Amino acid sequence: MTVKQIITGLLLASWVCLVQAGIYAFEFDDPKKEARFKHLSEELRCLVCQNQTLADSGAGLAMDLRKELYRMVNENASDEEIKNFMVSRYGDFVLYNPPIKTSTYLLWFGPFVLVVLGLFMLVRMVRKVGQQSTQTLSAEDHKRVQDLLADKEEK
Repeated sequence: MTVKQIITGLLLASWVCLVQAGIYAFEFDDPKKEARFKHLSEELRCLVCQNQTLADSGAGLAMDLRKELYRMVNENASDEEIKNFMVSRYGDFVLYNPPIKTSTYLLWFGPFVLVVLGLFMLVRMVRKVGQQSTQTLSAEDHKRVQDLLADKEEK
C-alpha cells in the first residue's frame, strides 16, 4: 500500500464519520407523537431537494425543518397548525401535495396541457408528411428520375 492510498483511505473514513454525525435521532415520549411526526415529515417537501419529502432528504434545511416539526409536535400543535405555519413561512411549495387553487393551476394541470399540445403537434406533423408523400411527380420530375436511374444502370 502506498502513502497516497493510505491518506485517501483515512480521508474517506473521516468523511464517513462526518456524514454519520449529521444523522439526528428524534425521541418521543408518546408513540402517537412519533407517528404524527413521521406522517407530517412525509407530507412536507424538502425545499432544497424539491423531489424529496422531509423524511427522505439529507439536506441541512430539511434537518432544520424536521427540528421545527419535532418542536411543534412536542408542543401538541395540530397537523393543520403545523402545515399552516410551514405554508405561511415557505409557501404552498412546502406541501408535497399542494392544494388546487389559482396559484397552483400550472403545477397541477401544466403536464396535461403539455401532453395534449405534444399530441396535437405530432398529429399535425404526421398529416403533413402524409400529404407530402401522396403528391405526384410532375412530368419533368418523372423524366429526371428516369434519367438518373438510367445513368445508374449504365455504370
